[in-house]
Amino acid sequence: MTIREYPREQLAAQPIGYWTGVANELIIGSIRAALGEEELTQPHWWILNHVAGAPGEWTRAALTARLSPFDRQGLDFEVIYADLTARGWVTQADGRLALTEAGEAGRRRAAARSQKVHQRTHGGIETDEYVAGLNVLRRMISNLGGNSDLP
Repeated sequence: MTIREYPREQLAAQPIGYWTGVANELIIGSIRAALGEEELTQPHWWILNHVAGAPGEWTRAALTARLSPFDRQGLDFEVIYADLTARGWVTQADGRLALTEAGEAGRRRAAARSQKVHQRTHGGIETDEYVAGLNVLRRMISNLGGNSDLP
């Protein structure tokens, strides 16, 4: 894909809020659409990945506490746990969560869909460019008093 070139001065005058907002909408929208093909939401995805990464370690309460800072929708995580349990994707023994075979298979399908979005999003962008852009955003977040640490 070809991107129109503009003079440096014109680009430097652009409002970062506009561009980060457009990027956020497109990226999140693409991720949600890909996950939706598996009838999953982003919070489903977060839970599946965390449980897969530490089987039998997470309790619902601990995982909800970990994921709540990323929730921008006022979610009831218990509804999502109940859905994953009803699908037969997540089990709970002694209060600890684990994925079933079906859950891991669903997570892998969703991961493949998510990876396609990642590849499309990062198309034509070198790793050094991506890192530089991310560090600029982290600096802006820090300048405004936000937490620029990695999640």
